[in-house]
This record gives sequence, C-alpha cells and structure tokens, in this order.
Amino acid sequence: MLLMKLLVTGGTGYVGSFTVDLLANQGHQITIFDNLEYGHKQAVSYQVVKGDLKNRTEIESLFKKHKFDAVFHFASYIAPGESMKLPGKYFQNNILGGLNLLEAMVKSDVKKMIFSSTAAVYGHPKKLPISEDDPKKPINVYGESKLNFEKILAWYDKIYGVKSISLRYFNAAGASLDGHKGEDHNPETHIIPQACFAALGKLKNFELHGNNYPTKDGTCIRDYINVIDLADAHVKALDYLFDKNQSDAFNLGTGYGHSNWEVIKMVKDISGIDFQVRITKPRPGDPAELYTSNSKAKKTLGWNPLHSDLNTIIKTAWKWHKSHPDGF
Repeated sequence: MLLMKLLVTGGTGYVGSFTVDLLANQGHQITIFDNLEYGHKQAVSYQVVKGDLKNRTEIESLFKKHKFDAVFHFASYIAPGESMKLPGKYFQNNILGGLNLLEAMVKSDVKKMIFSSTAAVYGHPKKLPISEDDPKKPINVYGESKLNFEKILAWYDKIYGVKSISLRYFNAAGASLDGHKGEDHNPETHIIPQACFAALGKLKNFELHGNNYPTKDGTCIRDYINVIDLADAHVKALDYLFDKNQSDAFNLGTGYGHSNWEVIKMVKDISGIDFQVRITKPRPGDPAELYTSNSKAKKTLGWNPLHSDLNTIIKTAWKWHKSHPDGF
C-alpha cells in the first residue's frame, strides 16, 4: 500500500473524523484543515490547522507549506432545512469554499480528491432503489450546492485533470463499536440521536413528523449507513482513484430502508426506556421512501457495509450517547 500525505478538510466532523482515524491507522500522514464551527477538536488526535475555505489566502498558504498527494473534502454545511432559510450561507461555503480548495489544488498540482456528497442530489426519486444514473433534481439548497460542486469537479477534471470520487451518502448513523466516539451535532436533527436523547431524558418532546405516508406503518423509510462503513468507503475510494485514475460517483447505503417507527422501537428496546412520542405534521418535501442500490460501490470499490444493520447502528449510538450525554 502506498503511504501518502493527505489533506482532510472538515476532518473534525462526524464522518470526517472517523475517516481520519482509519487513514491514520493505515499509516497515512494526515493534516486536517477545519474552521471548527461544527467540528470537535477532541474527535481527533492529529494535527488540526484552523482555517476557513471561504478565505482563499488561508487554504493557499497551507498548500505552499505542504505537498499533498490527495485531498478529502468534508467541509460543508449539511442541514437541508437551514439551507432553505439561509441559501447564501450554503452556496458560499459549499460552492465558493470548494472552488477555493480546487484552485489551491490546481496551483500546487494536486490532482486527486474524495468528495463528501449526498443523496440529496436526487430529490424525489422516480424509482427505488436509487442508482447513480438516476435523475438529479434536488429539492433543497443543500442538495443543489452539492450537485453544483459535483458538476464543477467534472469541469476541473476535463480542464485540469483533477480526478475525483463523489460519495453520495444516504443516512449516516451510529458510532464506534465500543461507543467511544459518535455523532455530536448542534443543533441535532437526526432521528437516532434525538431518540437516544429522549430515552436519556434530555429531550422532553420527541416529535415524529407524520404517520400517514404510503408505507408499511405510515412513517418515512430511510436507508441508514454506519459511519464506520462510510469511513471504509472513503479509504477504498482513495485506493481506487490512485489505481484507476478516473473520476466517478458512488451511492453509499445498505440497499434497503427502515421506517421511523422501526427506529424508535429499536431505540426503546435497546435502551430499555419507553419514552413518549408526539406525532406532528409531516415536514414539507419529505419523500415517503429513500434507499439506494449499493451494487456499484460493492462491485467497483470492493466495499461492503459490515456494520450497518439497524441493531448495530443503534447499539453503538446508544453506547455513545449514554456515556457522552453532552457529546465531546
């Protein structure tokens, strides 16, 4: 295995920090560039350079000091709801910040990027499971910003030869198997940590958004993927990029979905706590079902999500939240 010097933007965040751990365990040299707005320095034990991609001078200065072999780009805003209230915030950070990074890469002749993208690029799917070739029609600014950056990457490949892999996550979830590291967002909007908060008594009103969808139990169905498996996919994508030297995109999920009620029931079962659930109105734009085919990632990257059964995801999440009720 070729050992490399890697730049990881947003490396103190949820998926970024797990990926950093896996890369470092393989012997790669890691430099993290992060503004620490939403990340946690305590999540990593590696060098963190504090800086903001929206400041072109800061990222160019870093490239002048270091010669990187490849870049992992995680530094994005990720809340779809907020993106519809603050579109400028998302376009500036997710597109302008990414452009500044790409320009610095081109100036320094760095030609490899692994990009943290999202299933939100698809919007409302016309068929299930979703495949990589399905239409891209985002229904929020967050998804649009990620899709725009994927398109920018394609042009930088054509013009400058910058090769990239875009990894489109479905629902990242779970924690390390021993529960020592996990999800810590503020504010937290994801159902699994919110259900854990309710079980811990930290959340007074657990709200279930809608129970009249055309699904088996009336609640939304989503494809949950363990953050451990997501990190593994990034490492395999890096190997593929250096082996094949061609750009591509992959959906990362399990190939099936679980309903909100299934998630809530399992959190109750694993925690042993029967918390109250309040039914509220459906959120605007929430599709009834979203899950992906992962056959391309399995076949091409040799990736297999080994820890993404719902029981493992929730057991690890519960261990993390129970032992770290206030996060990092």
